[in-house]
Formats: sequence, structure tokens, C-alpha cells
Amino acid sequence: MSANLYENVKSVLQQDERFFSKNGELLRNAVYEAAMKMDPKLIKMLFENEETRARFFTDVDGIAVFDKVGFGWVVNNREFLPDSYTRYKNKIGLVDGKGDFISTSNDVELVFPYKDCVLEGGQTKEDQKRSEIFYNTTLAPDEVDRLLSPKVLTNARMYSVESEGVKVTNYNGENLIIKGNNLLVLSSLLPEFEGQIKCIFSDPPYYFKKNKADDAFKYNSNFHFSTWLTFCKNRFQIAKKLLSDDGILALTIGVDGYSHIKILLDEIFDVAVNPSNYIGTITWRKTDNQSNIGYFSNVIDYVLLYRKNSTACLYNLPLSDKAIKEYSYEDENGKYRRSNLLDLTRGRNYFDVFTPDGSKLTGPWMVTKEEFDKLVRDNGIHWPESGYQIPYGKTYLKDSLEKGQITSDFWDGSYGTNQRGADEIKELFGERAFPFAKPEQLMMNILSIATKENDLVLDFCLGSATTCAVAHKMKRRYIGVEQMDYIKDLAVERLLKVMKGEQGGISKYVNWRGGGSFVYCELVKLNQKYVDYIQDANDDKTITKIWEEMLSTGFISSKVNPKNIDPNTNDFKALSLENKKRLLMELLDMNQLYVNYCDIDDEDFGISEADKAFTKSFYGEE
Repeated sequence: MSANLYENVKSVLQQDERFFSKNGELLRNAVYEAAMKMDPKLIKMLFENEETRARFFTDVDGIAVFDKVGFGWVVNNREFLPDSYTRYKNKIGLVDGKGDFISTSNDVELVFPYKDCVLEGGQTKEDQKRSEIFYNTTLAPDEVDRLLSPKVLTNARMYSVESEGVKVTNYNGENLIIKGNNLLVLSSLLPEFEGQIKCIFSDPPYYFKKNKADDAFKYNSNFHFSTWLTFCKNRFQIAKKLLSDDGILALTIGVDGYSHIKILLDEIFDVAVNPSNYIGTITWRKTDNQSNIGYFSNVIDYVLLYRKNSTACLYNLPLSDKAIKEYSYEDENGKYRRSNLLDLTRGRNYFDVFTPDGSKLTGPWMVTKEEFDKLVRDNGIHWPESGYQIPYGKTYLKDSLEKGQITSDFWDGSYGTNQRGADEIKELFGERAFPFAKPEQLMMNILSIATKENDLVLDFCLGSATTCAVAHKMKRRYIGVEQMDYIKDLAVERLLKVMKGEQGGISKYVNWRGGGSFVYCELVKLNQKYVDYIQDANDDKTITKIWEEMLSTGFISSKVNPKNIDPNTNDFKALSLENKKRLLMELLDMNQLYVNYCDIDDEDFGISEADKAFTKSFYGEE
């Protein structure tokens, strides 16, 4: 690409503030995403410029057709970003051999806590705002070798009412809470849990067309579209393997990402070949109130339901409070509601019935003459005290409570809302640590239709641990996964309160009295600890120290010669602090974020005997 074309494209893009950060940095990914979405404003700017019109538009029978693929290649070519950071990467060899920065559909998206677009901090030591990709790493298939191997586990501790955080060296199938990158934890679960999980619930980071301050996650959810899809695809491909043959996946998502993730899940669950693997979508009213700002108010999210194969089925829901109120009559056998026996459209039987006032009715009845006579003998007929004397059947509450009710594709506010979920967190911790936490009642309903007692449940986007708290109260077994540090302050502490018998959420409904246990453990960090160090670094001195320590380990990318990097050179010093941090992130070997199980006995990693014992028992070897 000519330098003149680069300068011309950049001058065109400068007309739109969306494509530049506050400090004047070109936001390449924002430009690329706009092009892929055929953004009208971008296309209009490019068309109005003579050179870009000639380069990126083709005339087809008098219609100008935009070459978004060609434009995308130009934007993502390394020559398009001749800033000091890109020049330095070129100099040390840390670039794609083809000069391309865009990955294929099979790439693996790690996604660390900080992701792309405008990033909001708040969960670490310092609030941070960034305007381009930073802690967001994509690995092409040929770069992935040891990344998805099972990992070593550390800091295993048993929690129960009697003992909080007692070290353990043996895993005996207890409930699990695991801290670590969820993609890598999922791959580590495969050896022991493939085909064993009855229900996977996922409340993944939502995709938003517009930036949001936060959502159900404490960390930022403003993904670029391609990043978000890759993130989801990587994880749900593994998740499907973990499901039992009759397993169910339940996923919550907002309106912006619904159609896209449904197409992705349709592909993963082979819906084109087996249409019944997509069970359906529940529209859930997520809010008690309706916003009166703007011109359209969003009050719903979606719950998508998939099954691994056609042997899986949904169970009935518990009766809602609203449904129970319908049982307003009572006799010696208990409370009941009326049920139609005479039905002009569904009735198929005709016979004479005499009412208490002497009138004769002939049908059409929904029961046979024999069935009607039996209802009369068993006091199963309800005669209205006033009005038309039409007989009704009696449906008793005790029978309905046992049977439950089939689920529908609409759950109103009585099924729980985000406000109630946030209030539940506030009641437990004194503050709304998660503004949009899913309510316990919503989770109870999902687990009710997907599981029975003692079934195994997995949530690999654990957040505030609603899934595991509800599973614990409902006597399901569970595995929860979370990468963020608040896993101990929120998830572990919440489950401790559950075991001690807290009475919030669904506790009274399920008659919860406390008890149970779980094991907490972590993936053993290797290069992940440097990710954490880099994230917290706030000066050049710290960066230099981190690089020297990284260099001494030898666990850096094979794409760069460490001799070419000298923190004391003018080229390195000229980089901004953010670019130095970005550089160090890219120098790490992402295949070695955590210690692999196959290296457990390697003395270089210093795995303790206790961690060895627990890890080996987890993988069923001792």
C-alpha cells in the first residue's frame, strides 16, 4: 500500500471522532468493525473522497459496491499503523509473517479481565480507562500447542459450616469453585467431567452495540464483535463436550447479542441436522420498572435452551406464587381450582347432565360419561354457588405442587428480576456489588426445568455465584469458575453464608436450613502472574523490572529474540507506558499462562507435595 493512500485514508477517518482516542490514537479495530458492519457514515466518507472511492468501490451497472474485504485488509495491514509501537514490534520481530492482525474463525480467544473498546476498571487496585485492545489475546490454531492441556491445581481448601478454608490434599467429588481463566479451566475439566454435567448455565459477557459502563459482570463487557464471537465459540465448543447425553445448556443474553449467539450455538449444537437440539428461547422480563428515556425501552433478556441430543427433556417448573393463588377453593381434600369439563371447541363427548337447579346439559364434555360419574362419586365436581349451574372439575393444589407446570416461552417479573438479584447481593454484603446480578428465583426456575437433585451443574462465568448458591440450596452438585479476584470476596463468602443457613433469595421457598461443603482451588499461575504484574504496573521502573524477571524465566514468545529488547534503548524509552505494557503482554508465551499437569513433577515449577497430591487425585491418578 502506498504511503499516499495510507495518509489519505487516515485523513478521511479523521472526520469521525469514533475512530480516534482522546490522545489522537487511531482506533484500528473500531474502523474495522464499522467497515464490517457497513457503517453508513464511514462508507459515505470513503465514497466522497476521490482516491478512496477509486480504491474501495466498484461500479456494477451504475451502482457503487463497497469492497469491505479489501478495505479491511488495508486497515489491518501492519503498514497502516507506522507508529512507534508498531515500528518497534517490527524491529524485534513480533509480528505476523503475513503482516495481518486479524485472526481466522478457528482462533482461540483468551480474553483477560480487561477487554477492548473503552475499558472501565474498578476491580483492581486502580481504575483504568483504555481505548484499544490491551488485555485481550488471540492465538491462531498453529500457535496453540500446550495452551489447552490440563493444568495443575493449587491452594485447595475445604469449606463447610464446621471448617472454613482447611487445606486438603485429596479430591473426593465435592462441589468445586475454581479460580482461573475459564477457557483453560474448561479444558482442564474435560479429563474427569466430559459427558457428566447435566446442566451448564452461562451468563456470559453481553455484546452491546453501544458501550456500557458495566453489565452483569463486574468487569467491562464492551467486546468488539469478532472478539466476542470467538470468545463464545471457544468456550461453548468445550462446554458441549462436558454435557451428559441428556444435558441441557441454558444461556442468558441481551437483545443486541441474541441473534448472533443463537446462530453460533445452532452451529455448535448441530441444529441444521438435528433441529430439536434447539429447545427454544424464553423471553424474560429482567426489570421491575420501565425507563421513560429515549423512544424505546428494553425490559427483556433472553434465555436460550439447547440440548446435547434428543434424549434430553425439560422438567416441569414449580408452581409460581401467582399460580398458587388460583387455588382459591377448598373442600375436605384441600385447596383446589376449577377446571373446565364443558368446552365448545375441545369437547368431544355428549351425554345428559342434570344441574342442581334441574336444568339439563348435553355437552360437548371433555370427559366420558364413565369419567364424569366417577368424579361425582369422588366429590370431584364443583358446582358454582351462583350464576349458570355448569359443572367444573377440581384440580387440587397438592397434586399440582407435585406435578409442577410446563414452562412457557415468557417469564414475567414474578420469575425474578435484576433489581431483586441486586437486592439479594445487598442483603448479603451490605452493598450492590453486582448491579445486575441474576436473581435466585430465575436460577431456581432454570435448574428446575433442567435438573433433579444430585445432578451436576456448571457455571464457568460465575460472577456473584448465584448459580452455585441456588444449586447448593436445591441439593444439586456444582462447579463454578471465575478468573477475577473477587471470587473469594463474593463467591466463596456467599457460599459460606448459604452453608450457614442464610434466608435470602429462595431459601424459604425450598425450606433451606444450611449445611453442605465445597472445595476451592486455583490454577497454578506461570506467565499469568506476569499478566497480573503488568496490569498493575504504573511506572517505567516497574515495567523494566517485570521484563527482567520475565526474561530470566525463559517463558517468552518464540516469535522474538530477547537480545533485541533492551529497556535502556531510546526506541523502547520512546514508547508510552501503555505501549510498553502492551508489548510485554505480547512477549509472554500464552501457551504457558498456567502450569500444565504433564509438568507437575518438573522441579523448575516448584509444585508443592500437597498440590501434587490434590491435583493427581483430581485427575483420578491417586
